[in-house]
Amino acid sequence: MTDTQPLPLPRAGVTLMDVAREAGVHASTVSRALDPSKAHRVRETTRDQIHEVADRLGYRPHLIARGLQSGRTSTIGFIAADLGNAFVTPIIHGLAGSIGGAGMLPVIAETEDDHVRFAAILDHMLSRRVDGIVAAAARAGDRDILESAARIVPVILAGRPLEGSALPQVVHDDRKGGRMVAAHLGELGHRIVVQLQGPPDVANFPRRATGFSEHADQIGMRELPVSAVAEAPTAAEGRRLMDALLERDGSPTAVFAHNDLMALGALAAIRSRGLDVPGDISLVGYNDLPTVGYLTPALTTLRYPSWEIGQAAGDLMTGLLDGAETQKQQHYLEPELVIRSSTRQVGVEGPAN
Repeated sequence: MTDTQPLPLPRAGVTLMDVAREAGVHASTVSRALDPSKAHRVRETTRDQIHEVADRLGYRPHLIARGLQSGRTSTIGFIAADLGNAFVTPIIHGLAGSIGGAGMLPVIAETEDDHVRFAAILDHMLSRRVDGIVAAAARAGDRDILESAARIVPVILAGRPLEGSALPQVVHDDRKGGRMVAAHLGELGHRIVVQLQGPPDVANFPRRATGFSEHADQIGMRELPVSAVAEAPTAAEGRRLMDALLERDGSPTAVFAHNDLMALGALAAIRSRGLDVPGDISLVGYNDLPTVGYLTPALTTLRYPSWEIGQAAGDLMTGLLDGAETQKQQHYLEPELVIRSSTRQVGVEGPAN
């Protein structure tokens, strides 16, 4: 069978015993060879032979029976706040690739950033006997329900941390990212800056705000106060906050929006006033969504390592399910500044890069 040929469809009636008989091995050896969690116990040449025979006969393991034997369903719940947000998709890809190597699949749901919906999803996933849950939707009020679920199955926070929680977390260093934005704007000579802040009950945004403000203060930048924060991290909220800011006397020379969607809204608000980015106001986002490099101007932003977070969460989950001792429960991935043409040196024509 060549690599380009599709696998045969499963044949009705082909059993594990048929594979064992054809391969000339005991049925228990076939069972181990076809189980990703036990395949390492079978000699490689024997394992390859068994897989070849199983593929040729069209045998597929009976997953329900295997689940009854092991007490597992080979499914991991993944909960996102908004599946329409482009930074979520790479998390799913990274997670699926990681757990797929252990023979597991993700079961995906979204909360729409609603606490009641989140609780209902958790209850549903637990009733479906998922083996573990990876949550990328946590807000401050969700801590109790997540920690309750963790008493039943392993629960890992991915992307969105929870302050004060002992749950394993695979997250991005948002505080360092905020400092990097302030440092970039400071190096460009900006002295009057402002933040368009995301919802305070999503821990990423206060961390970004703290890091930015700390470094801005250290290097002598003046940060204009903003009385409101976004109710949701959306383009509409970014535009609302930017419109309110531009109605006041005195404008910043640079704006840090707490995510790329909010930056898009801010860009629309700035242009609606006849102002230019970066000519009049430099603009920085956060996440590095796939499209922001194709804007005019292309958006300077902090890359959020979504795929890596999904992969790391999957690796941690498979380790927990295998009984591995995890010494490190908090995993922080490094931010990366992506400089494009929406920021520029103060007093210099044209983009910074």
